[in-house]
Amino acid sequence: MKKIVFFLCVTLGMTSCKSNQSATSGHSNLKELVALMQGTYSSEKQSVADTSYYNISLRMVPIWKGKGHYLYVEQALFKKQDKPYRVRIYKISQRSENEFLSEIYTLKNEKDWIGKGKTPTAFDALEAKDIELKSGCEVVLKRIAKNKFAGSTGAKTCPSELRGASYASSVVTILPNQIVSWDQGFDKDGKQVWGATKAGYVFDKLK
Repeated sequence: MKKIVFFLCVTLGMTSCKSNQSATSGHSNLKELVALMQGTYSSEKQSVADTSYYNISLRMVPIWKGKGHYLYVEQALFKKQDKPYRVRIYKISQRSENEFLSEIYTLKNEKDWIGKGKTPTAFDALEAKDIELKSGCEVVLKRIAKNKFAGSTGAKTCPSELRGASYASSVVTILPNQIVSWDQGFDKDGKQVWGATKAGYVFDKLK
């Protein structure tokens, strides 16, 4: 009887140990993803090689430290970085050891925050009521290998009214020095009405 009890204790102990190791590994993977995403990017190389692509600037800055993993995001034509056409906040969270969620939020008074990425602490004054979740537009990312994540939005889950669209989709790959993002808009009949047609934009990390 004592041998059986000892065996059960050892087995349960090993299970607990494995569970703790898994949780630690998952948290490390989350930090890895957030570290890869943040930075300043440009699609200049791609725009030179293929003139059908614009030179786009992409900036992702960590904010709200201590509240989770949030990134303030600005996307603009490289020559008009003071007038970004996309201003967002991304919330990065974990669903399982190797699966993550990037939720997209809009800012109600986005013009007030343009350029504030240079001083991230400015966002401490931004409250939860000042942002709004784009429901259905979250990107599910999976860790494919060390320093490589890939994923997409759900099928027809992200509503969009831009240029006659009915819904939008995003396919994303995140690498150590590069992000490939393919954003497209489609009308109710599934016809593409905006976004790149050949492949995604290739953003090279500048810093």
